[in-house]
Amino acid sequence: MDKKYWKKENEGTSKMKKFTGSSSYVATKELMNAVNVAIALQKPLLIKGEPGTGKTMLAEAVAESLNMKLIVWGIKSTTKAQEGLYVYDTVQRLYDSQFGEGDVSDIKRYIKLGKLGEAFSSDEQVVLLIDEIDKADLEFPNDLLWELDRMEFYIPETKETITTKHRPIVIITSNAEKELPDAFLRRCIFHYIEFPDKDKIREIIQVHFGDLDQKLVDAAIDAFYDIRSMRQIMKKPSTSELLDWIQALQISGVDVKKIKDTIPYIGVLLKKNQDIDVVKGYRHVY
Repeated sequence: MDKKYWKKENEGTSKMKKFTGSSSYVATKELMNAVNVAIALQKPLLIKGEPGTGKTMLAEAVAESLNMKLIVWGIKSTTKAQEGLYVYDTVQRLYDSQFGEGDVSDIKRYIKLGKLGEAFSSDEQVVLLIDEIDKADLEFPNDLLWELDRMEFYIPETKETITTKHRPIVIITSNAEKELPDAFLRRCIFHYIEFPDKDKIREIIQVHFGDLDQKLVDAAIDAFYDIRSMRQIMKKPSTSELLDWIQALQISGVDVKKIKDTIPYIGVLLKKNQDIDVVKGYRHVY
């Protein structure tokens, strides 16, 4: 990146807002530091962690905290990098040429910006979430290196270069289903969200539910961590599944003693028959 561009991008950096968490998201000091370092250095923040540890929700919390729009680019196995930049709608142009609707010579009418293109062309700084990047093929991250470095891309159909007006805050999540290329990793700030301990889990429950019967919370947390500690469990229950389970327990008015002796509504926590069978070997479930 040339010095002039760097200077322009860093004007007023000292006045930059900092992420300090949000009313609906419990963030550790280390995670907040990682977000703020990524903002200050103007680099993408790559977040890894178990499913259900709040990776996607982090982007929502950052957008809420900094009062910015959130643009979400959800990645699938078939997603191509080009789709995030723009799509040239040749089918619509062909249709218009056949039926005489609109000026088909104006190619700009048929250029549809993708999520990355939207973030670059936004009149205000936004938070861009590239969600579950590891679902795409191995070339996908490398195909974005230039755009994420320079914050611009070229549209050959219109001979136009789209350059970011306000550099977005880029948050990228990965479930570590596959390794990401080294060249891509070098351009990111990295943070791994550790699975929360019991004290942090209590904070998260407090944020979502407010005051609950403490005996119910204690019993649910103990049962939850007992299940997670079982080595034979293939898919350990996540934080989001614990929250769903506590809500089910609260709504049903289940006796707290039953939570200690049995696992009510086991299907809220576990989603594999093999895992339910494992728990049955230790406790009664229903």
